[in-house]
Amino acid sequence: MHYEGPIYRPPSEADSLLVQATVGCPHNKCTFCMTYKKGPPFRVRPVDDIKKDLDEAKGHYGADIRKVFFPAGNTIAMPTDDLAAICEYANAVFPYLERVTVYGSSPYIHRKGLADLIKLKNAGLTRIHVGLESGDDLILQKIKKGTDSKEQIEAGRWVVEAGIELSEYVMIGIGGKKRRRAHAINTARALNAINPDFIRVRTFLPKINTLLLHQIRKGRFQVLSPHEALRETEEILRNLEVTSRITSDHYTNYVDINGRMPQDRDRMLAAIEDALQKGEETFRPVYVGTQ
Repeated sequence: MHYEGPIYRPPSEADSLLVQATVGCPHNKCTFCMTYKKGPPFRVRPVDDIKKDLDEAKGHYGADIRKVFFPAGNTIAMPTDDLAAICEYANAVFPYLERVTVYGSSPYIHRKGLADLIKLKNAGLTRIHVGLESGDDLILQKIKKGTDSKEQIEAGRWVVEAGIELSEYVMIGIGGKKRRRAHAINTARALNAINPDFIRVRTFLPKINTLLLHQIRKGRFQVLSPHEALRETEEILRNLEVTSRITSDHYTNYVDINGRMPQDRDRMLAAIEDALQKGEETFRPVYVGTQ
């Protein structure tokens, strides 16, 4: 098995076989992300090399693998035929395979278009994890996400229409104090237009070697307090009109909310209200510019 550069996977892929298909991230400009800033540069691994790793994994673990995740940061950027080939091969090597998953950003999904997404679905791709982060265009511009809400909505709808499961990641606090309400309202609006299978909540936490950390230290961005982050999460939930599964499976979050919309909304809102009754000092320390 061959791995190069940082290898990350979503928490929901904890028991998946990780077979690297791409190296790095083709965008690599997001102001909040440190993952691929120091390289190596983005490239697509040869299909034959990926197939050899799948064969080697079968030799180690047998043919009973049920889930495969193809890192690295934006594997949907692979040429469609190459990605389809490794999805098909994974299903041939592991006959009991239930899920084949990749990371994919909205611009690269959008470049594929519906026809290519359907081709990938037919080849065996079953889920895409997408960092929506925000549905607010000004925030997306400021964090250098390389997309806007219109493109994110279209890309998300195409994934859903193609029959591929869609996990959209929302970053609480990424608008800072100035864009709290705009972030909540416009993010809910974008999610309502997409209606993804999963909405996964993450709370912004400053990372080393990022432009956004520099902006925080210069006083140009104000990090939300725990209660502010909880209130922002609450406002998103109140404005959602989806049938998505909500999950907060990440260490950055202040409260664990999980449930299906809309039937579990009140229970999740109650969990947030319970957390708001606690003093802010009971949560992890808020960033104060000294880290």
